[in-house]
Parts: sequence; structure tokens; C-alpha cells
Amino acid sequence: MSSTTTRTDEGRGRLGSKLSGLAVALGCVLFLGGFVWGAILYQPYTVPTDSMSPTIVAGDRVLAQRIDGAEIKRGDVVVFRQESWGDMPMVKRVVAVGGDTVSCCTDSRLTVNGKQIQESYLREGQAAELVGIPSLTVPQGRLFLLGDERTGSLDSTAHLTEAFNGTVARTAVAARVDAVVWPMNGMLAPPTGFETLGDLSSPGPLRLLTVAIVVGGVLVLGGGAYGPIAQLMAKRRNVAEAEPVGAP
Repeated sequence: MSSTTTRTDEGRGRLGSKLSGLAVALGCVLFLGGFVWGAILYQPYTVPTDSMSPTIVAGDRVLAQRIDGAEIKRGDVVVFRQESWGDMPMVKRVVAVGGDTVSCCTDSRLTVNGKQIQESYLREGQAAELVGIPSLTVPQGRLFLLGDERTGSLDSTAHLTEAFNGTVARTAVAARVDAVVWPMNGMLAPPTGFETLGDLSSPGPLRLLTVAIVVGGVLVLGGGAYGPIAQLMAKRRNVAEAEPVGAP
């Protein structure tokens, strides 16, 4: 009877060891693969000003997906570099693209292609723009950018007298912001208000990467812990079997 029990326990032990090894291997693939994929797709930036408040405030650490400027759509928060704006990475929101006619303000709302935009990301009670934007058409291949904090934001409205009416070339865009990671505010809310003008950008794979990393970490820890736990349980069984039965 004891030999049969030993063989059964050994069989279970071998199966458990194989499964734990498989869990560790799969966990390493998910964990390391998630980090590597994330490093390829995403770039971290620290935002120096409050021009995108309340969406992003000074000192926030954001993750921005490296993306071709041709893929940028209305409502996206982008990282770009424009020589005449200081030639440094800046973060603003795209409110109009090439061919759009933009103006401000009717009933304190931004107007794009004759449609008033309900900008849900603005601070409650804030007007769409304190300084009126004359009606202008965005040249093809360029973007009109505004900060979510419209008071004093050095955005397209501050460069209207420059060439192309303060717009920025799509090629100047380096990435699209997906999330604020420090503090951990999470993914940016979808930019409502632009749906009637066309499709919005789909979120990047950041959530999928996060799930892969978390699941991978759990599998590695769980699989690695199996061996010590199995040994401890085996020792306890051996001690229990060695104790005399019916001792006075």
C-alpha cells in the first residue's frame, strides 16, 4: 500500500514540477515580452507646464505611443517639436486637421467646420478660448493645437501671425499620449465632442501590455513558489506518516 502511495505522489510531483516549469517559462515570455514591446512602442515624457491642465498637470509623467503624424486625428493629445515654438518637446491637443475651418467662440465653444465642439476635457466653467480665434482654414498636412488650459497656453493661438497661421506640420509629431503613469491616473479619457467630424483614434496597446506584464509576473511567482511549497508539504506528510498510531 505504501509503495503505491509513493508512486502516486511521485507522479503527481513530476506533473506539478512540469506545470510549474511551464508557468515560469510562459510568465517570463509575457513579463519580459511586455516590457520589451512597451519600450519599442512607448516613450516616457515629463510635462513641464500646466498648459494641459486638468488633463495633465506640471510634473506628470506620461507614456506616449510612437506614431506616424499621418495617423493623428482630432482630439488626440500629441508630443511634438516645433522650431519656432522653442524647439523642445511640447504636449498639446489637436482640435483641427488639414482642411478644417476652425474659429472661436460661439456660446463660449470652439467651432470646427461650423459645428460647436463640446470639449469635455476643459476645466468646469472654463470658456473654450479667452482670446478669439479668427476663422481660418488649416492647411493640408498640418494641425491646429490648443492646450486644455486655455489661459496663457502657448499654443497655435499664440502663433497666429506666423506662417501657416500657427499650425504645426504632421511630421513634427513624435508620439500620441495614451496615459499618465505618475501619478498613476491611468489612460486618458476619450476626447468626446469630435465624433460628428469623423473617427477618433483607437487606444494604443498599453492596457494589453499592462495585462501581459501583470499576468507574467503572477505566473513567474506562482510557478517559482511551487517547488518550495511542494517540498514543505512532502516533509509534513512524511512526519505525519512516521508518527506512531494509537500511542498511549
